[in-house]
Amino acid sequence: MTNTNRPAGVAGILFNVGLGVVFVLGLAFTAFMISDSWGTGYAIVNGTVGVLVCLLALLRGVDRFRTAVAGVGLAAVAVVVSLVADLPQEPGPITGLALAVLVGSALRTLPLQTAAAVGAGGLLVVVGSYLSALDNQNGFSAVTVLDALGWLAAVAAGLTLRGSDARTGVAPATAAWTPSARAR
Repeated sequence: MTNTNRPAGVAGILFNVGLGVVFVLGLAFTAFMISDSWGTGYAIVNGTVGVLVCLLALLRGVDRFRTAVAGVGLAAVAVVVSLVADLPQEPGPITGLALAVLVGSALRTLPLQTAAAVGAGGLLVVVGSYLSALDNQNGFSAVTVLDALGWLAAVAAGLTLRGSDARTGVAPATAAWTPSARAR
């Protein structure tokens, strides 16, 4: 059995429930704070990206590759939009947390090259977040620091759990991901 198709036990289900509660509370708090400072329009944009990436993080067990790629892609698009439209930094803290969950999960379970690509995509999102703050905060805002710490924690946790799985005999997927492999 590989850890890509291992069913979630009670601990996994409780983890996802707790994560869902953190996501809902964090998104609500973020929406309240943003609507107070940047207005309801931007709060809706930020909230939509946050909800989508958080849902992907909660659904990561369905297809770890596609959810991770979609989450990294959504976060990257949000970063580009924030740069082009001169909006606050993206991804926000809760979106960054969801992205960290996706990256960590990918690093733990996906084939090594695919996992490395997802991790690199997550790093590019963090770099984009840094670049979007260069104009007024020298790049190191609270959002950038939280995104960077989330990415570092995801890499550390994902690789540590991957090593732990290898020591306990749960083999990570080793073949490159392909659509036909999913159908098996």
